[in-house]
Amino acid sequence: MTINSKITERIDALRKAMESKGIDAYIVPSSDPHISEYPADYWKTRSWISGFTGSAGTIAVTKNKAGLWTDSRYFLQAIEELEGSGIELFKEGVSKTPSLEQWLTDELPQESTIGIDAQVFSCTEADKLSAFFIKRNLRVENNCPLFDQVWTDRPPLPESKIFALSDSTTGACAKDKIEKVRNAMRHEGTDTTLIAALDTIAWLYNIRGNDVAFNPVTVAYALVNETQSILFINKKKLTEETSNYLSSQDILVLDYHKVEEYLQNNLAEKKVLIAPAKINLSLRNKLPKSCQVTEVATHPADLLKSIKNETEIKGFRNAMKKDGVALVRFLMWLENSLEKNEAVSEIDISHKLKELRSKQADFFGESFGSIVGYGPHGAIVHYSANEKSNAKIEKQGLLLIDSGGQYYDGTTDITRTLVLGKIDDQMKIDYSLVLKGHIALAMAQFPQGTKGVQLDILARQFMWINGINYLHGTGHGVGHFLNVHEGPQSIRMDLNPIALEPGMVNSNEPALYRDNKYGIRIENLIVVRHASSGDYGNFYRFETLTLCPIDTKAIHKALLTEDEIDWLNNYHKTVYATLAPLLTEEENKWLKNKTNEF
Repeated sequence: MTINSKITERIDALRKAMESKGIDAYIVPSSDPHISEYPADYWKTRSWISGFTGSAGTIAVTKNKAGLWTDSRYFLQAIEELEGSGIELFKEGVSKTPSLEQWLTDELPQESTIGIDAQVFSCTEADKLSAFFIKRNLRVENNCPLFDQVWTDRPPLPESKIFALSDSTTGACAKDKIEKVRNAMRHEGTDTTLIAALDTIAWLYNIRGNDVAFNPVTVAYALVNETQSILFINKKKLTEETSNYLSSQDILVLDYHKVEEYLQNNLAEKKVLIAPAKINLSLRNKLPKSCQVTEVATHPADLLKSIKNETEIKGFRNAMKKDGVALVRFLMWLENSLEKNEAVSEIDISHKLKELRSKQADFFGESFGSIVGYGPHGAIVHYSANEKSNAKIEKQGLLLIDSGGQYYDGTTDITRTLVLGKIDDQMKIDYSLVLKGHIALAMAQFPQGTKGVQLDILARQFMWINGINYLHGTGHGVGHFLNVHEGPQSIRMDLNPIALEPGMVNSNEPALYRDNKYGIRIENLIVVRHASSGDYGNFYRFETLTLCPIDTKAIHKALLTEDEIDWLNNYHKTVYATLAPLLTEEENKWLKNKTNEF
């Protein structure tokens, strides 16, 4: 095995820094001070120290060993990226895999010190670690930011300008949103709340930025009390226009780096509401001891953000039309290129998707890096092609494409699995099982109060009958011109107490993966709508928002019921009727053929 000297040198430097601080083990998460899924480059410490670039994972480094814990989406990617680093991969969710905490307990003698940086650990995670280790006679040192020592060429903090969205785009002004948050604070018996999550701040104040790849957010903190709304931000990010906007919404601007000082000096005797899963430990530690702190599992602003108003839903529909036009043009381009035997690679496809989306009105950028997996690469859930892995697309087998766009009026996320030529019967069976699950969820009707975990089986049932499963979630929330992964709701096997409410936009993406062979995933975005009311209360349903044909060439028709076929035909009728007026005659003819009755 070739040694990855760059990574081993970085780990050696970290170990020297650990030794200087009396640290026996150091834990490096994926997050930043805002507990973000996708941090700005400045905080990508876990990627820098390990070479692993997936969005989820935690590194633990001891004096002589190192391990990475990540979930099933990244198993194959982690194997490739950790090669030669000396870091052992631990597969979360797989039997006999020790937890990070248990591994450290087994590796360290009692009375050892475990270091973490309180600024990048949520209160929830830090509390869990401390509770676990203290019972095992291990100490956690919270104030341990070692990367300032070892990452000598660290990128600077981002300074991109922010901009404000109009009420006609958001459907509600910042003042009204702030007042709703205040009402929620009062309901909890509190008078102040601190918010660190970047997408929540962007939603609350109707601002957007470009500090994080794919997520139109800005690095900032927010504090709301009974009389003030404060934005802690680098003032270099403001223009005269945005300063005037914030002033018009009665939002006070203070320096980003002054947030901890402000907490220490201004919150004595206050009743402070926080969501410990979304606030870093360092911030909580700066709250005066005279504070009365109320902790909630879900911040009320996050729940308010998740329930889209009619203006936002209209924006999603507009974004889907534009995305649908771009996807039709992309699918035609791919089909024609392969027919002409032109060279097309996974990276070529990613570039073409971005190019065609960028030609649509109000395009801001991609909502995530496109996942283009041909053949065996389709089985890598969050695969990202590079110059080394970049596969040439052939006229055979399956191609999985998961991509999305950020438009000023909405966010898109879509996956299609395409048949490029000859496929075998097992592929058709697998594809049909995934499609059946997708349709079952799309057709669901359910009573008020239903959680995502109660619906998840609808998407998995046909695979479970055949002894098959996929280990990622079936559905995640999606922001309105915000993060493509948004809580607090989800549709997955894990218990999540948040009920699905009208206005929540979610993904519907059952899947099936055959390692080293192929992957299949079919994803549309869906919004919860009111279905009926009666003696048994309110019932809800899903409306499918995404507009793009589903490849029918891989369907084993005998496996589909009449209702499933009707759903597919009706979906394709909607796709054609909505997109046809926006297409050229040639494109119209192509789409008509792809949406013919199955």
